[in-house]
Amino acid sequence: MSAGQTAAGLQGLEPGNPFSEADWDTPHGLPPFERIRPEHYLPAFEASLAAHEAEIGRIVGDAAPPSFANTVGAMERAGLALDRVASVFFNLTGSHTNKDLQAIERTIAPRLARHGSAIYLNPNLWARISAVDPAAEPLSEEEHRVLDRYRTRFRRAGADLGPESKARVAEIAARMAELGTQFSQNLLADESGFELPLSGEEDLAGLPPFLRAAAASAATERGGRHSHVITLSRSLIEPFLVFSTRRDLRERAYEAWTRRGEMGGTTDNRAIIAEIVALRAERARLLGYESFAHFKLDDTMAGSPDAAMELLRDVWTPARQRAGAERERLQALIQAEGGNFALQAHDWRHYAEKLRRAEHDLDESEVKPYLPLEGMIAAAFDTAGRLFGLRFEELPEFPRYHPDVRAWRVSNADGSEVGLFLGDYFARPSKRSGAWMSAFRSQERLNGTVTPIIVNVMNFARAPAGEAALLSFDDARTLFHEFGHALHGLLSDVTYPLLSGTAVSGDFVELPSQLYEHWLEQPEVLRAHARHHLTGEPMPEALLERLLAARTFNQGFATVEYAASAIIDMTLHLSAAAEDGLDVPAFEADALRRIAMPAEIGMRHRSPHFAHIFSGDGYAAGYYSYLWSEVLDADAFDAFREAGDIFHPETAARLRRYVYGAGNLRDARAAYTGFRGRLPSIDPLLRKRGLAA
Repeated sequence: MSAGQTAAGLQGLEPGNPFSEADWDTPHGLPPFERIRPEHYLPAFEASLAAHEAEIGRIVGDAAPPSFANTVGAMERAGLALDRVASVFFNLTGSHTNKDLQAIERTIAPRLARHGSAIYLNPNLWARISAVDPAAEPLSEEEHRVLDRYRTRFRRAGADLGPESKARVAEIAARMAELGTQFSQNLLADESGFELPLSGEEDLAGLPPFLRAAAASAATERGGRHSHVITLSRSLIEPFLVFSTRRDLRERAYEAWTRRGEMGGTTDNRAIIAEIVALRAERARLLGYESFAHFKLDDTMAGSPDAAMELLRDVWTPARQRAGAERERLQALIQAEGGNFALQAHDWRHYAEKLRRAEHDLDESEVKPYLPLEGMIAAAFDTAGRLFGLRFEELPEFPRYHPDVRAWRVSNADGSEVGLFLGDYFARPSKRSGAWMSAFRSQERLNGTVTPIIVNVMNFARAPAGEAALLSFDDARTLFHEFGHALHGLLSDVTYPLLSGTAVSGDFVELPSQLYEHWLEQPEVLRAHARHHLTGEPMPEALLERLLAARTFNQGFATVEYAASAIIDMTLHLSAAAEDGLDVPAFEADALRRIAMPAEIGMRHRSPHFAHIFSGDGYAAGYYSYLWSEVLDADAFDAFREAGDIFHPETAARLRRYVYGAGNLRDARAAYTGFRGRLPSIDPLLRKRGLAA
C-alpha cells in the first residue's frame, strides 16, 4: 500500500480477515487475493461502513466554523477503508464472480446505496458544505474545483429537497441498486448458460483454423462434453457469424446473442427495465427536471438532450443512406451466388466479409496471424512510451485473482513510479461480457503519494495450450481503446480523490480511449508491431495497405447499429409514457420504426442486455457519449497530423497535461480547448467514418 493510506485498516475484524490489515505486504500494495475469501467481505463492508459513518459524524459535529479543510478536505480523507473493500469486491464481481459473491452483491448493493443517500441527503452536512466561503480563505484552483463539484453532486443527489422527497430519493437509490445488480446477474447467467455445440465437419463448415481452435478451447473450458462450442462471448459469436457457411446455425447463434435478457423465466430483464426507467423518471421529476435525460445531460459537455440528439441525427442520415447502399451490394452478392432469400440480420456479417474480400482482397483470417496478443500489448506500450515517456516492466510474481491476470510496473522515463497496470485478457464463464477499465486504487496526493492500480479486462478467445492468442483488427482496436482508458487512470496528476483519473464528464470520458485507437491504425505502428506469430516477419506491405484501405468498409452498418442503440437509450429516458408499464420490445420496435431502422441491421445492444445503461446509471441517457467523444477524438488526432508527427512531443505534452493527466481539474470544454486551442468540428468524424459528402 502506498504511503498515506495506512489508515485504511479496519478495527474489530477477525485477525485472519485481510481487510483488518492497515498495510498489505504485497508488490505495490496489491490486494492479497489468495487470502481474501467470500466470507471476509460482509464483515469488512459492515466495519468500513461504520467507520465512514463515524468520520462523517465527526465532520458534521465539528464545533469549528465550516472551512474547506475541516469540511470538504475532511470528506476527501474519509471513507478510505470503504473504498478499499469496495474496489476489490466490485472488480471481482465483474471479472471473476461466483455464487457466493453474487449473493453478497445482492445484499450489499442496496446497503451501499442507502449509505450514499444518508451522506448526500444529510441536511447538517450540506449546511456545512454550503457555508464554506471560498472568498474567505486562500483556496487553490484545484480546491475551488473540488468545492464546486461537491456542491453540484449534493444538489444533484437531492440535498435541497424537503424531507419527504429526500426519503423517496433514498428509497429509489436503494431499489435501483437492487435492480441494477439483478440485471447484471441475469445477463451473466444467460451468457454463461448458452452454448452452441458444433459436431463434425458439417457444423464447422467455413470456420478458419483460429476459430476452430477457439471453439475447441471453449468446449474444453466448459467441461469437454463437445469437441467445439460457440458461446456468447463476443470474441466467438461475431467471428462465427462472419465465417460460418451454415445459415441455420448462424441464425440460432444470432437469435441467442440478441435475446439475452429476454428469454423468459428468472433471468428475464424486461420487468426490471420497466421499473428502472420509471424510477429514473420519478427521481428526475423530484429533482425538478423534465425527464431523466434532461437530468443526466445537465452536468455534461453536451448540456442537453437536444444537443446529443442533434449530433445523432447529423450522423444517422448519412449512415442510413450508406447502409442502404451496402445492403444492396450484399443482396446482389447473395443473388450472384444463387441464393433465393432476402438478406437478414444474421447474414450481414457473413456476406460483408465476402464483399470485403472481393473489393479489398482482404480476409480476416489472413490478418489475424500478424496480430498476436503479445504483439498488440507491445504496440500499446510502445505507443505510450513514445507519446508520454512511459516504461513497462512485467512482474513475474504478484497476487492474482485469476491465473490469467498479468501485471506491469509503469514508470516515467526518469524511473519514477507511475503505477501498476493489470491485464486480464481472456473470456471465461465467471466474467461478464465486454471490455472495460477499472481501478483497484486511484491516484491522489491528499492522503500521501498514492499511485494507481489500474486493470483492463477483456474477453478475447483463448488459444489452445502452447499457441499464441490471435486478435482480429477489431479486437486489437478494443485493446488500444481500453488501454487509453487505463492511461487516463495511470497518468492522473491530481491532489484530491474526487477529481482523479476518469472521474470526468460522461461524454468526455471516452476521448482518451477513442483517441488512443488512432495510433493502432498508423502504418508506423503496424510496421513495427504487426508481426507473424510464428515467423516474426512483419505484415507484408501490400496486406497492410489493403487493411488500412478497408477502414471505412461497412461503416454504414457499424454506425447504424451503434446510433440506433444510442437513440433508443435517449428516447427511452426522454419518454414519460415509459412510466406506465413499459413494454420494452414494443417500445423498441416503435422507436426503430420512427427512425426507419433498416430491418437487416440489429441494434448493437438491445435493451434487455444493454448493461451500459441498466446495470447502473453510468451510461444511462449517455450512450451517445461514444459518438460525442468521437467528434473530439477525430479532431484531436488531427492536431498530430497538423504537426506532421504522430508522436509530436509538444502536442503529446499538451495532451498529457489537459486530457490524460488532468482528471476533472477543469470543465470538459475548458480541458479540450486547453489542448486544442478551440472546440472541435464534426467534419473529422464524418471523414473518419467515411460518411462525409
